[in-house]
Amino acid sequence: MPVNVSESNFETIIERVLVEKNGYLKHAPADYDRGLCMDPELVIKFIQATQPSTWIRYVKQYPTEAAWRFTQRLAQQIERRGTLYTLRHEFKDSGCHFRLAHFRPNTTLNPAEQKRYRGNIFSIVRQLRYRPAGDPGQPEIDLTLLLNGLPIFTAELKNQFTGQNVQDAIKQYQRDRSSKEPLFKPGRCLAHFAVDDKEVYVTPHLRDEQAEFLPFNRGYNHGAGNPPPPLTSGKFATSYLWEEMWATDSVLNLIQRFVHVYDELDEDGKKTGKKKLIFPRYHQLIAVRELVADARERGPGHRYLIQHSAGSGKTMTISWLAHQLSVLHDERDEPVFDTIVVISDRRLLDRQLQNAVRQFERTRGVVKAITEDAQQLKEALETGKPIIVTTLQKFPVIARQVGDLPGRRFAVIVDEAHSSQSGASTQALHRALEAGSLEEAEAAEAGAVEDMEDVLVREMALRRHLPNVSTFAFTATPKAKTLQLFGSPGPDGKPRPFSLYPMRQAIEEGFILDVLENYVTFKSYWRLLKTIEDDPQYDRKKAQRQLKHLVELGEHAINRKVTIMIEHFAHHVAHRIAGQAKAMIVTRSRLHAVRYKLAVDQYLREHEYPFKSLVAFSGSVKDGDNEYTETGMNTASAGVRIPQSVTADTFEKPAYRLLVVANKFQTGFDQPLLHTMYVDKKLGGVNAVQTLSRLNRIHPHKTETMALDFVNEADHIKKSFEPYYEATLLSEETDPNVLYQLQAELDDYHFYEEEEIDGFVELYFKGRNQDLGALYALLAPVVRRVAYAPQEEQRDFRSRINDFVRLYAFLAQVLPFAETDWEKRFHFYRFLLRRLPIPGSHLPPDIREKVAVDFYRTQRTFGGHIALRRGDSELAPVGRPGCGGADEEEKDPLSVIIEALNSIFGGEGVNGDAPAAIVHLQSKLAGDIALDKSCQVNPPETARLTFDQVAEQLFAEMIDNYYEFYKKVTDDPQAKRRFFDWLFEQYGRGAQEQAEARLPGAD
Repeated sequence: MPVNVSESNFETIIERVLVEKNGYLKHAPADYDRGLCMDPELVIKFIQATQPSTWIRYVKQYPTEAAWRFTQRLAQQIERRGTLYTLRHEFKDSGCHFRLAHFRPNTTLNPAEQKRYRGNIFSIVRQLRYRPAGDPGQPEIDLTLLLNGLPIFTAELKNQFTGQNVQDAIKQYQRDRSSKEPLFKPGRCLAHFAVDDKEVYVTPHLRDEQAEFLPFNRGYNHGAGNPPPPLTSGKFATSYLWEEMWATDSVLNLIQRFVHVYDELDEDGKKTGKKKLIFPRYHQLIAVRELVADARERGPGHRYLIQHSAGSGKTMTISWLAHQLSVLHDERDEPVFDTIVVISDRRLLDRQLQNAVRQFERTRGVVKAITEDAQQLKEALETGKPIIVTTLQKFPVIARQVGDLPGRRFAVIVDEAHSSQSGASTQALHRALEAGSLEEAEAAEAGAVEDMEDVLVREMALRRHLPNVSTFAFTATPKAKTLQLFGSPGPDGKPRPFSLYPMRQAIEEGFILDVLENYVTFKSYWRLLKTIEDDPQYDRKKAQRQLKHLVELGEHAINRKVTIMIEHFAHHVAHRIAGQAKAMIVTRSRLHAVRYKLAVDQYLREHEYPFKSLVAFSGSVKDGDNEYTETGMNTASAGVRIPQSVTADTFEKPAYRLLVVANKFQTGFDQPLLHTMYVDKKLGGVNAVQTLSRLNRIHPHKTETMALDFVNEADHIKKSFEPYYEATLLSEETDPNVLYQLQAELDDYHFYEEEEIDGFVELYFKGRNQDLGALYALLAPVVRRVAYAPQEEQRDFRSRINDFVRLYAFLAQVLPFAETDWEKRFHFYRFLLRRLPIPGSHLPPDIREKVAVDFYRTQRTFGGHIALRRGDSELAPVGRPGCGGADEEEKDPLSVIIEALNSIFGGEGVNGDAPAAIVHLQSKLAGDIALDKSCQVNPPETARLTFDQVAEQLFAEMIDNYYEFYKKVTDDPQAKRRFFDWLFEQYGRGAQEQAEARLPGAD
């Protein structure tokens, strides 16, 4: 007889595990009272078994109707206060106090409490009819789980063998499970699960079509989904749900320690009167449980690294962890920690912590927020406040104080770098205050920013190991020193995070956007003139760097870049996110920010654009005879100045669309309307990831992000992200001829005919709204043909369509196409992509750029998706050698230095094949593995010999494609020497930056 692949058999398998392994009772739908929304028999059975004396007193008052009266009163309280409140608090009736659930006590000192805990009754009901008897239509819910007779979870199951999956279960909840039904009203059940054999989704709120189901999956290969089960196990990829998550101890722990209710707030932070239930995501639940279990087993004196991406919900994870550590006891029933110290600059964390702890423990005064001086912190530590919330600036005080209290045990939870909104916090800032030029400002502020992770590592490194202190460090982007200091040894002995929720998984699960999806880089070409008669000599490398700064950081360059930025924003960004999109301009220094702000405002006025800008930087900046502050430069209507403390709040207002920043708001700044970033600052390693990640916050109308980078190369950004975001490769191909190739490959699938393309596009551009249904009908045959193809062929077809749409969307804006066929295909493909079974990627915004003013020209060098390599990435150890070692000064006349720079960045070569040739050669050099290894192990002088040999060979191979440039260089031996010197310098710098990218923290 063949295997039963029905949904009913799937239910049976789950039921068997819950009953036989997890101790559930199997109850029939008839046992459930649809009017009371409970199983009254089990409610009374639980009360009689765990609170017999109280029940006897209650029965004496109502000898003939005790059970009926009790369940009626209980139903009224649940209707009014909700199931969670009722399970956590006493239920009072006629002077009798009852508990509807018994949770695991913090200690084992009271055997009676342990016995009551074991007296909880779990039951499962299949195909429960939830509408009151007599109502027309009696739909059934697949599974309902009850605790002591009260429903807590429901589940809709789908089996892909029957042609349905988890998305169908979600739609069934949204469309067929009305939130007006008593069982599905807010506050009744704690969670509703959509489940198939591969994935799990969950929501604590059924709001009909608006119900938001979130993934409750374990993650697979650092991405979304679940790992497949072993072939011989007989299990499903989702078996963990009913075997582990729905185990009785797990469910009681969820209800006691995790499920949380809070008041919904409006945009002004005022209560709306509505309550919202929070149910933990899988990685949050597992992380907290594993950290608590390890701390209980090993006690204080250990360090933990929690690498959780942006979008992981770190605020709630930290709140849950802080509370559970504060009540944690070891096997001897002794508290593991006396005080929990939470270090964070999240403004709402202390309020959320107090709210959560009050619900869990019903105790006020547990959480103490340190808002004053170090003395207040010292007193809180000495008096043993259970949970203390403070800021980064007070961490050195904490590090000293906990060491001076050896009799007390502490858990220190450190939130990642969220200090940038208050600006730089080191002594280097004071040196930057005196900078007078743009070059000096950038140099002074390059090392001025010290984030929370830097302070944490430095202070911990200064202290001896403290056996009375455990530290829990949360970060999305750990630096090498952080890994070394806080990482846990893996099977190979290398430090790694204790808990990991990577960026890729957050993106694939839809909690953040991919900020590298639409990335455009620019390169500047220019020519210098010597304005003095003398020809003094300078160190060649130092002079070249300063002269490049002179060009790239001058006011003329700023004005040209502002033109590109504002025009791009006005024409290609402002209408996005339902007309609310905002942009950030990231500058190199505070002086740059001042000049950018002035240039932006002037351009907006002259061109009468309706946007307003803000600037964010610390302290005051002198520029010539003028002195500027953030408050002084930010003005509202009627010239009213905007205080620095409300810059972020002001940026939320609709009128303010552009924010210019300098070492501020580049970490820890959450603004979902931020769509585009204009980068005019060198970024690398962690700084690149944290800065660009400001774009990744989701919004209902936000489908993509955009970055225009005037400084960094795509490959450098790729290398910065890879340690924290696993993916494959980077495709930089923007040759329009690729579209011909893609078109031919797509046609070869024979999924559509030319007539179908023409018919669709013709109807689409008629613009008649009543033709919407006809558009769907025209695509339906194509969708069916694709659906009948093998899975591999479907994936390839979708991938190629996606490539065509993305590539054309970019190239159509920058190259003079005369191919109307591509335009037709673009519209046909992009709508087809949305109809195919697997959703396509977001379309990139169109781009227009071509700027050439006098001797300064900005040219786009890359545009598209920076795809990253999958797999674990290792950060290099600190101090890894590279090619760019310290060389002796080589003196050259100023005229020779200028000529060398002009031969590369300016002159006739700009309009010839020089830029492409240089990029091609640098790419080949960067990809030479043997050369890279040589540079890693050899001193610079030895590496230079290898470099020259490789570069000569690669340069000779370019003669056919870049003859003009090849001849220009080889005809002049001195020019060739200078060119190779420059190439080696750039290669060495790239190698060093690559090492820094592997080891963020050396930036």
